[in-house]
Amino acid sequence: MGTTECPKYRHSVLDEIEQSLDTSFREVCNEYNYEILSLHISPDHVHLFVSAHPKNSPSEIARKIKSITAREMWQQHESLLENYFWGGGFWEESYYIGTAGEVSSQTIEQYIERTEHV
Repeated sequence: MGTTECPKYRHSVLDEIEQSLDTSFREVCNEYNYEILSLHISPDHVHLFVSAHPKNSPSEIARKIKSITAREMWQQHESLLENYFWGGGFWEESYYIGTAGEVSSQTIEQYIERTEHV
């Protein structure tokens, strides 16, 4: 499953917290047995490609990852984030999800690389 997530108001803040955000994504995926095949953090969006057991719906995976990483980023970077996200929140409510099905992981990785600057 591939997903693209953006911070609220599409603020370019993720590069300032990239290290801790990367760690948070990896910890969440490890805890729920989602295998990260690709993770790219840009200043204003994230591309994440994971493999998970079919019992996990794509929307459930996205919801878990977004809620946990948001909470952790607020705990670690509140003084920075409060300047960008008035009223709380971290991620946009919307997100893009695509599933691979018969498409190879190499094809998905190439797509992520091509769209990295979108």
